[in-house]
Amino acid sequence: MAAEHSALSGFPQLHATADYIAKLQRPNGAIPWFDGGITDPWDHIEALMGLTVHGHWSGAVAGLQWLAERQRSDGAWYAAYNDQGVADDSRAETNFVAYVATGLWHYFLITGQRDVLQKFWPMVDRAMAFVLRQQADGGQIYWAVDTHQGANKDALITGCSSIYKSLECALNIATELHEERDAWRSARQRLGNAIRNHPELFDRTWASKARYSMDWFYPVLGGVVTQDVARQRLLKRWDTFVKRGFGCRCVADQPWVTVAESCELVMACVAADLPNHARQVFDDIAQHQLADGSWWTGYVFNEGVYWPDERPTWTAAAVLLAADALHDLTPGSRLFTSVSNTL
Repeated sequence: MAAEHSALSGFPQLHATADYIAKLQRPNGAIPWFDGGITDPWDHIEALMGLTVHGHWSGAVAGLQWLAERQRSDGAWYAAYNDQGVADDSRAETNFVAYVATGLWHYFLITGQRDVLQKFWPMVDRAMAFVLRQQADGGQIYWAVDTHQGANKDALITGCSSIYKSLECALNIATELHEERDAWRSARQRLGNAIRNHPELFDRTWASKARYSMDWFYPVLGGVVTQDVARQRLLKRWDTFVKRGFGCRCVADQPWVTVAESCELVMACVAADLPNHARQVFDDIAQHQLADGSWWTGYVFNEGVYWPDERPTWTAAAVLLAADALHDLTPGSRLFTSVSNTL
């Protein structure tokens, strides 16, 4: 698939990364984790954003169409799909469902194709309605809806931070298309307040996720905390999560760095005005790329082995998004490093 407007012509290694994603896209538009793997909505959208950065715009639109054709009547998607159909119908995860707004707004920022924004607006509208039906009185949004038992009434810092960014993107789409969605604005304000000020609303029915790096940096990545507060948050636990020379740990107490989390941390550092930290992490992960442009999921640094034996498309996409944030390659480069001033 030829790039329509490639932003990576001066970065051959990243060009190969985008081509790796494009080669794995299925004829129906789905982008699985890897050849023969599942496709889940969130990682599919992440991969679409990787294609958009490179200029594989037709592939990104095909991926959006794949989502539109599989959206349930309630606005959600199942947890995972494969070539035969639904691979996991046990639940719909709210941050998965909301992420479609982020992917579509990112596409519009880069391409300016308003017709695509209009075409998929109804999909975003229905998705956000589903997500916001799961918002609790405290402002947090429940992480999933079980197919048989209904809403799982607990919330995740990482998932809610992702939804916070998706609500920003959904509101930007609504504004661009002159659609009034004041309820979304209010919901976003309540969600931000819950994440910033009410930790007791999260991880109520399971062990705290604070040992996971995503709980540390996602409030920055999602724009929930900004400026000095964001910098202080990242610097406070930097040495806990970052292994110099390798990348960002997935879990604080495990000797395992992961490329996707490292790339998301890069974007969070740019958002928090920590450019040297961002470049350090991005430079450190370069060793984890393969010759075909793909990237390992993670590296166990005390044993010197890559694990698991997987090279996911969504990891490749995270690299492209981080590179864009660092090098300002496209008009979408600031999506995860700033908050829209229209809100």
